[in-house]
Amino acid sequence: MDGTLTHAIHDFDAIREALALPEGKPILESIADLPDDEATNVKQRLDTLEYEIADQATAQPHSEELLSLLKENDCHVGIVTRNGHGIAKATLKACKLDAFFQPEHIISRDCCRPKPHPDGVELLLSRWSAEAESAVMVGDYLFDLEAGKLAGTTTVHLDTSGAFAWPDHTDYGVVSLQSLSALWY
Repeated sequence: MDGTLTHAIHDFDAIREALALPEGKPILESIADLPDDEATNVKQRLDTLEYEIADQATAQPHSEELLSLLKENDCHVGIVTRNGHGIAKATLKACKLDAFFQPEHIISRDCCRPKPHPDGVELLLSRWSAEAESAVMVGDYLFDLEAGKLAGTTTVHLDTSGAFAWPDHTDYGVVSLQSLSALWY
């Protein structure tokens, strides 16, 4: 979602600093290493920060057009995010993309292990009664691509810079959602 359907605005280094977490290590994994009481407190502070970021979210160009095209072609659409469920819904609402997603098709860190684990992708496929071979995971970061690959889906790396840093995890690379639409239709 963030960096794919929405502009990437998270400053992960600033979030780590605000939460007094170690540099360079993924936030959720750092929190998981904390004692339970401390982890609960840090998770609450993370949620507060992420809701503030969600309120500032803006849609990636052509998000609405792509989602409309997918819906018109009877494709299932869902979100697998490292955000909390409420935060994901708030982000989609801020971007005016919330009408495209059923709440049970927004898979968050609240219901399964976060990406790069494939659990979220597999849960979504299960809810759709869909096979991995017929699914596509689109993302802007390595964890998205790893989760898709581990779940057995086709992976698409959206990289607006065109650098495509993780070719071993990427089946297709696109520089925009418009080029993604053109790739599939």
